[in-house]
Amino acid sequence: MGEGERFQLGTVGALTLSVVSSVSIVICNKALMSTLHFIFATTLTSWHLLVTFCSLHVALKMRFFEHKPFEQKAVMGFGVLNGISIGLLNLSLGFNSVGFYQMTKLAIIPCTVLLETLFLGKRFSKRIQFALSILLLGVGIATVTDLQLNALGSFLSFLAVITTCVAQIMTNTIQKKFKVSSTQLLYQSCPYQAATLLISGPYLDKLLTSQNVFGFKYTTQVTVFIILSCLISISVNFSTFLVIGKTSPVTYQVLGHLKTCLVLAFGYILLQDPFSWRNILGIMIAMMGMILYSYYCTLENQQKAVEASSQASQAREAESDPLINVENGSAVVSDTVGQRQLSPVWSKNKD
Repeated sequence: MGEGERFQLGTVGALTLSVVSSVSIVICNKALMSTLHFIFATTLTSWHLLVTFCSLHVALKMRFFEHKPFEQKAVMGFGVLNGISIGLLNLSLGFNSVGFYQMTKLAIIPCTVLLETLFLGKRFSKRIQFALSILLLGVGIATVTDLQLNALGSFLSFLAVITTCVAQIMTNTIQKKFKVSSTQLLYQSCPYQAATLLISGPYLDKLLTSQNVFGFKYTTQVTVFIILSCLISISVNFSTFLVIGKTSPVTYQVLGHLKTCLVLAFGYILLQDPFSWRNILGIMIAMMGMILYSYYCTLENQQKAVEASSQASQAREAESDPLINVENGSAVVSDTVGQRQLSPVWSKNKD
């Protein structure tokens, strides 16, 4: 199996793990919050991250992966930013209607595209933009219902979108810049994420629910579901970093909307949740957008591979014979990165 095939297999595995674990934790948390009335989302997330860090620490001691320290300021800033983005998303949900919160989540993709274009020089083709537009339209039809605006909620949503986009872009760029794996980055950033939410979580939850997480009555059933949620979160957190590292922040957001559609379908089929023609139409349009996005991404990746192979071949030819072609008084010469440029051919005048 070639390196490209192994990478594709690893990417498919990461995407599958992300979908399965995310849908599982949504179902678990829905039972925990809706049925058992444990509604302290931010504090629960801090426990998720704490358990994830402890499990990774055990895995490190068992030598399942190698610890690779890198710039401490980058790790700390990244971890705190991730924690803040989670808290802001929860606040956005608390101070806005569900419909406006769904619009906030939809805004993450175009915002990520804009930030990567402006600051990282990344280019998204017209067909990729078209596929993303179809996807967002479908998810919007399926999930957005009431849109109630207020100044504080809108401001919190704006901050949530910006911090989430930057955190996810940093996940991808840090892994590539410092050549660390998703596991190594998650292990080093988890303590900062967990600490940020452990400190702020109880206050945010009390602000949103008017209840104290420490005063909640923890029955055996509630405790079991909390433990199950924390265990599933290990896979969720790991697969999140893995997917963003192997693909891109935009692809991860596309995957997130696939999870939303699957959760909606699961709720309708197995839990008999209320469903309408609007939900069905929205999911169908969203799935069409996802299929188009996947197809165009695959097509463009294949084109890039062909171009890279062609440039590498030109570079090898240039090493053996720098003068590739002489035409109309100019020589086509390959430079160090395999690009082709024109340089004049000068001939000595004979006396």
